[in-house]
Amino acid sequence: MTTAAPLPLDERVGFGFMAIAPDVTGARHTAEFAETHGFDSVWTGDHMAFPVPILDPLLQLELIAAFNERITVGTAVYLLPLRHPTPVAKQVATLDRILGGRFVFGVGVGGVSAGVRRLRRSRPRARGAARRGDRGPEEALDRQDRLPRRALLPVSGGADAADAASGGGPPIWCGGRSEAALTRIGRLADGWISYVVTPERYRQGLETIARSAERHGRRPERLGTGHLLFAWIDDDYDRALDAATEHLSMRYAMDFRKAARRYAALGPPADVATRIAQFRDAGVRHFVLDMTGPFQEREAQLERFATEVKPLL
Repeated sequence: MTTAAPLPLDERVGFGFMAIAPDVTGARHTAEFAETHGFDSVWTGDHMAFPVPILDPLLQLELIAAFNERITVGTAVYLLPLRHPTPVAKQVATLDRILGGRFVFGVGVGGVSAGVRRLRRSRPRARGAARRGDRGPEEALDRQDRLPRRALLPVSGGADAADAASGGGPPIWCGGRSEAALTRIGRLADGWISYVVTPERYRQGLETIARSAERHGRRPERLGTGHLLFAWIDDDYDRALDAATEHLSMRYAMDFRKAARRYAALGPPADVATRIAQFRDAGVRHFVLDMTGPFQEREAQLERFATEVKPLL
């Protein structure tokens, strides 16, 4: 298998975290917390239906960013195939313009919801039902790309405002780890935001993306490389693993212990830093920390990361 030329990556490594903004007070606090502790970004997740409550990601990000004029905000990830791409394109173009380019639109396929069913090939499809693959991100991204930006976002305020609205829009980072998803990123996307992969799998994924980009005649000026990393800091590894397992098993309604051991960054600060360094060496340039333990302890965990882990990197 031939290896494509390496993709251009950011020189700097950035750190953000998953958050929720249940109200104005919470959004202000999250924005101020990110600023105080030197984080570069804040991210929200997306599900239509889930074992735990999930608020709309775009509305939360707009509220958080209103209280901080520096940080980047992003979706990790927005389930684009569950919506019609035209109104979504208008929403993200609006959010990108309001925030002055501080928005990363992370998109993915996601789970079963909103009439998009994951059916076995051996089963006949009910009339009117759709499979995730029938309405995938590739089709949705293609359709968004064909929509004129000016038609999506009419503005007033002179040439500068019009130019801002008719520009390239926010960078689109795609999730996924299959061959098809990685090939799609190389053909269409501005970046990759991964999830539950090992550093070696991440390195291999970037090679697949590079080959796809080369095959389709693309040479991006810079490829965004992100990774949503489950993490929990504790001076005792087993306690960290227990905390992550309990939380993730509840979140995903399955036994997550084996996966937590394989994919998460757990234990003392030095061990967490070592794991992050492995991903950095594999090509990750932006880490989205998902502190997987008791909710009331997550802020203290992020503080520990800022003061005890980050200086080791």
